[in-house]
Amino acid sequence: MEKYIVGGGKKLEGMVRVHGAKNAVLPILAATVLSGDVCRIYDCPRLSDVSHTIKILETLGCRVLFSGSTLTVDATSADKWEIPEELMREMRSSIIFLGAVASKMGKARLCAPGGCELGNRPIDLHMKALRELGMTLSEENGFIEARADKMHSGDIHLSFPSVGATENIILSAVGLKGETTISNAAREPEIVDLCEFLIKMGADIEGVGTEFIRIKGVAHLHGAEHRIIPDRIVASTLMCAAMTTGSEIELLNVRSSHLGAVVSVLRESGAKIEFFKDKMYIRAPQKILPVDIIKTQVYPGFPTDSQSVVMAALCKSEGTSVIVENLFENRFKIIPELAKMNADIIQDGRVAVIKGNKLCGAHLRAMDLRGGAALVIAALGAEGESVIEGIKYIERGYEDFDKMITTLGGDIIKHKEAIGCGFKRE
Repeated sequence: MEKYIVGGGKKLEGMVRVHGAKNAVLPILAATVLSGDVCRIYDCPRLSDVSHTIKILETLGCRVLFSGSTLTVDATSADKWEIPEELMREMRSSIIFLGAVASKMGKARLCAPGGCELGNRPIDLHMKALRELGMTLSEENGFIEARADKMHSGDIHLSFPSVGATENIILSAVGLKGETTISNAAREPEIVDLCEFLIKMGADIEGVGTEFIRIKGVAHLHGAEHRIIPDRIVASTLMCAAMTTGSEIELLNVRSSHLGAVVSVLRESGAKIEFFKDKMYIRAPQKILPVDIIKTQVYPGFPTDSQSVVMAALCKSEGTSVIVENLFENRFKIIPELAKMNADIIQDGRVAVIKGNKLCGAHLRAMDLRGGAALVIAALGAEGESVIEGIKYIERGYEDFDKMITTLGGDIIKHKEAIGCGFKRE
């Protein structure tokens, strides 16, 4: 069992590079199946979620080569249409293969996806939209079986701008004859990145980055090369690390246009933030100021994925802040863990009231991806040493998180517990 040992109270300094975005690379890897050709993906992060996605691609008949941060997918021999249950259970985003595999192979069989348990995240919107495009879907004993032989273009309106549903519709529609439209589509940068990759593959997509997307089906797609966008959530996590430690750091490979909502909140709390082309500088204030209210929203609003790390930073503010979680009710699972560190947080349903306080080290357990990263951020700003277990969740979305922190001078060590031998340093 691996865990982090974090020494708090040490200032960070220096520069670190933000890796490619987890939430962009996973649907893009699913899209490579549609090419029936060779695709090359640059700046692909080495994450456990990427590893699971590679296993799915190989199960489908793809040949995959990972060299450095370049991932090559050869889908010329991909002809399988079933995804094993054990792979689907590993991550929520595996549902994105439904649209891609069914459209390419004419059918698909997979089970309900797994991932972090953040509350109610139904795939009803995915299923409803795909049925409107003519896909035949049946559910039995936890498995979904799809047939795409009667699929057609159409006009889809999403009652909620779901990222996953938008991606599944796009992947299903790029090869359909005629024109498909999506109204109230998700606008996240990761959606834009997927569309730009598909366009390089020969897809005809308009309205990218808006709530109205138009897709004109094409008969054939082909291989392409693409560089993944920077991970905006990793960037916001490192920014919050600077806040809790009262530090000045620089981040390379960032896009200011993707970070507007988080930057606004951190500036309100006293941070000095400047952007220079593809890098940014952040200097934490001597005293973190409270923020009146933060409400998580779909993009371009404040991202739910950044909520936990910002909460960790506000635990050290001098005053009271309020966070309203509008998307995933279980994001607040982190609160009892932060309370072990002397954090003063009162939760009422989807509302959390944070009163700034000094934090102290504690023995903690990560229970989801972003909450786990937030515990590290809090531990870096606490007095004393913290032990954080369950880091497998953190490794789903952060490549060598401990090394990023140590590059900046932080005190964090990754340990593996050996039975009967105590801690063994890797």
